[in-house]
Amino acid sequence: QVRLVESGGGLVQTGGSLRLSCAASGSFSSIKAMSWYRQAPGKQREFVATITSDGIAMFAGSVKGRFAISRDNAKNMVYLQMNSLKPEDAGVYYCNTPPGVWGQGTQVTVSS
Repeated sequence: QVRLVESGGGLVQTGGSLRLSCAASGSFSSIKAMSWYRQAPGKQREFVATITSDGIAMFAGSVKGRFAISRDNAKNMVYLQMNSLKPEDAGVYYCNTPPGVWGQGTQVTVSS
């Protein structure tokens, strides 16, 4: 069973940057796709970015060009580099991997 732990959230000003990390641990042979989702207060959880085991990345339109996703398969880590942050990027960011495994989330706050 896989366990995911996110870190790296915090408070940043508009236009600033943050790098989120997600560490996978537990009993598994390999991690396939790893994704980031976010949830703002009063809103549904939404997709942010995903990266396959081969390193193919996809992004939500709202973050394309500002966010980057990467992974270190040897360390079972995935990272989300967030640049040019906007207030609407604020929320709890969750790491996800099939089948339906979620981390506890890390809070991102963007001050205007």
